[in-house]
Amino acid sequence: MSYMALYRKFRPDNFNDVKGQDHIVTTLRNQIKSGRIGHAYLFTGTRGTGKTTVAKLFAKAVNCENPHDGNPCNECRTCKGIISGTSMNVIEIDAASNNGVENVREIVDEVRYSPTEGKYKVYIIDEVHMLSAGAFNALLKTIEEPPSYVIFILATTEVHKIPVTILSRCQRYDFKRISIDTISGRLREITDKENIEIEDKALRYIARIADGSLRDALSLLDQCISFYLGKNITYDNVLDVLGTVDTTVFSKLLRCVRQQDVTGCIKILDEIENNGRELSQFVSDLIWYLRNLLLVKAADNVNDIIIDMSTENLMLLKEESQNFDEDILMRYIRVLSELANQIRYASRKRILLEIALIKLCRPQMEQSYDALINRIKILEEKLENGVVAVTANKKDIKQAEQPEPEKKQEILPEALPEDLKKVVSNWKDIIIQISKKAPALGSVLSGATLSIDDAGKLVIVVLNQLDKELVDRENHMKVIHDIIAKVTGKQAQVYVRCLDKEKENMNDVVDLTKLIKAPIYYE
Repeated sequence: MSYMALYRKFRPDNFNDVKGQDHIVTTLRNQIKSGRIGHAYLFTGTRGTGKTTVAKLFAKAVNCENPHDGNPCNECRTCKGIISGTSMNVIEIDAASNNGVENVREIVDEVRYSPTEGKYKVYIIDEVHMLSAGAFNALLKTIEEPPSYVIFILATTEVHKIPVTILSRCQRYDFKRISIDTISGRLREITDKENIEIEDKALRYIARIADGSLRDALSLLDQCISFYLGKNITYDNVLDVLGTVDTTVFSKLLRCVRQQDVTGCIKILDEIENNGRELSQFVSDLIWYLRNLLLVKAADNVNDIIIDMSTENLMLLKEESQNFDEDILMRYIRVLSELANQIRYASRKRILLEIALIKLCRPQMEQSYDALINRIKILEEKLENGVVAVTANKKDIKQAEQPEPEKKQEILPEALPEDLKKVVSNWKDIIIQISKKAPALGSVLSGATLSIDDAGKLVIVVLNQLDKELVDRENHMKVIHDIIAKVTGKQAQVYVRCLDKEKENMNDVVDLTKLIKAPIYYE
């Protein structure tokens, strides 16, 4: 006898074995027991959640000669005929390959004939959203007023594609994603029956990877059993078969990202790829890990969060979450989520993943708000640790050996015009007002230096070209001028320039805010 896949071998033969859909099973059983059976049903939900299984069970139960508590007996001639697929009372139709008007007209013609045995003719139309507009129109009248002996069960994963006219004529049942606990419990039942030795941790990982689909979980389990036939299946075995990685790799990778160590990230990526791990799955798992870090970081009580891991690993996760701000974690998730959408169909996944890791390590490559927050956090950490932001090179050393150039003439506060003094003394308040209208602009100005040029004009000095481009935008310069006018009551011309690191350093730039102290106000 040929081998039968686990999801087929252990397909439920009564409603009691259907997992995770109690709200639907209870309703359908009550309808069968009370005789309040509808004429059209719509089963919707993600793949592998039991739509077709429940439809077949319902078809058996309504035709069963000896039903018990709403369940089919599976012993009578009608039940055995439906199980073997020889019954003329249950007609399964795949709408993906039979989606035309002619296919539906055949159904309409067959509906006229009553069943030769049993009570009902049940039409199960799978992937019904694939029907054409003309086919839906041809089916509409029959679904609205079918003969008393006909039941339609429509199954779909994309309910939004079903016309409203069809939806309004059906009883709709939404199949939920099955929980990890429910899936792993069912997997344990099956492995015990099959005498398969497998760790609980391995089963829970399979259940999580299945993403709410019991059928997918059984297929993955089948794959693992085939690879390690006759052996005890461990968590590491499952990682090897499914091409996934352990969470310790994510922790190691994030440490490299936090230290802006691009080389370290690429080395970890080499190890992952050399071990045969699937890069798309790696990205999905990394996003999941970051999601757990964010939940642990944001929650008041970590024990109240449903995170699928042991208490020991949860404590390690909580400890690691202290190294990251919520804004930075959300930026990581955003960058990787964008990657997940691109990498699925890419021919060179490795290159896309490398670019994303470089983005994570180099927030200055982006101009988004969360990237700016990331950059500020990195600078703060460097200042706290006493790390010099710019590393000296040979050119700097050569210049240091040369005699110091003559210092520029000192600018005295008394020599500045009153208008400029007013802007400088209110500069912090101006930045606060700007931040309310343009947070990203406010963040850059907080780290910039307010200076003066040779012509006596105010100038905002920034350290890199990206900051200059952000400040120099027309809408941003308008915000700066408007806020200055509002706060000081004076119009002042301000422009922005980037520090030329090859010719000058910040010691050469006059910081006006240090020359002119801001006024102190008393309430």
